[in-house]
Amino acid sequence: MSTTAVATAVATAVATAERTVGPGGPRVLLPRRDGSLTPLTLGAPGEWSDHPGAYASREVFAAAHVAADPFGDNTPGAPAAIDWDATLAFRHELFRYGFGVAEAMDTAQRGMGLDWAGTQELVRRSAEQARSVGARIASGAGTDHRDDLATLDDVLAAYLEQVAFVEGCGSQVIVMASRRLAAVARDADDYAQVYGAVLGQVAEPVVLHWLGEAFDPRLRGYWGSTDVAEATATFLALVHEHADRIDGVKVSLLSAEHERGLRAALPAGVRLYTGDDFNYPELIRGDGTHHSDALLGAFAAVAPAASAALAALDAGDTAGYDAAMAPTLPLSRHLFEAPTFHYKTGIAFLAWLNGHQRGSTMVGGLHAGRDAVHLGRVVELADAAGLLRDPDLAAARWGSYLRTVGVDA
Repeated sequence: MSTTAVATAVATAVATAERTVGPGGPRVLLPRRDGSLTPLTLGAPGEWSDHPGAYASREVFAAAHVAADPFGDNTPGAPAAIDWDATLAFRHELFRYGFGVAEAMDTAQRGMGLDWAGTQELVRRSAEQARSVGARIASGAGTDHRDDLATLDDVLAAYLEQVAFVEGCGSQVIVMASRRLAAVARDADDYAQVYGAVLGQVAEPVVLHWLGEAFDPRLRGYWGSTDVAEATATFLALVHEHADRIDGVKVSLLSAEHERGLRAALPAGVRLYTGDDFNYPELIRGDGTHHSDALLGAFAAVAPAASAALAALDAGDTAGYDAAMAPTLPLSRHLFEAPTFHYKTGIAFLAWLNGHQRGSTMVGGLHAGRDAVHLGRVVELADAAGLLRDPDLAAARWGSYLRTVGVDA
């Protein structure tokens, strides 16, 4: 579409919006792939309630993002410059809705802009905050602080160093998937050797995280095979052998069928924390025999609605659970659409729209991972789910963003 045509489309959409102003919230413009702009009247936010304390029927963590310092040097490859006040305030927002925080995970751009120095400071500060309010916290331990890992022994030493750090901060450990182990390991036995040694050293039961290649392509073939059934067999053998050292497993393969089969095969007492941002409502609800608990990046975006749903589930109100949770799913599926690696961009952008941080920039420059059309759909779906907590603020910020991409909104 030509520049003149775009200008005409903008003027037409603005005029349409102005003509249709009536009762309701602020009007915004949503860009479309064909170059057009669609007006939208933002609705009122949902009437969400705080939920002090955990939930009775499910264990739930929200994997939280980090807010970048908008005046910091967060170009790709630079040390992470973090807005600590905004980052910790966002965790408090999750605590107030009854969630534990899964810290320093891929949602926080771990190894994707968040370096080891920033990770250490993040875990220290977040664990201290969780203790101060009596909330649950679990933090990722991996091998990303070293890039010279050439052998299995190197990988093991790196894992143990990070496990010791996380435990020393008073946080539960999430054993994250290791890119270096994926590169060094020759077969399933190598994974069993390294993970068995790590589990033999932990002080308290941990969460094992199986992150699929959709989230990180460098983890292709994890557990020694690109065949999911073979990888699952290796994973289950490890869990059964070390069940007393494992609180639960977080699986992020985006397959509800796989998750249902895996959770039914877990040993008694080992939870399955769903990481399926495409299918979590049905997996958390369960099938009458098994259910999933949750450790989800999506919950950082939909916390108020998810909290209402979980409170209904605690009360035995499955209809209320469905009514509150179902509208969050289209937003989550959009945030996590391919390339899934860039889901963090939409989560940080939504946090900015909702006033949780000063800017929408991200560490490592990852805010460039999604375009205006994608983010416009985030606005639309968040509004539909009642998750724009101050529509006037969201409209003003969205309009300021649109002007940076050439739309005089």
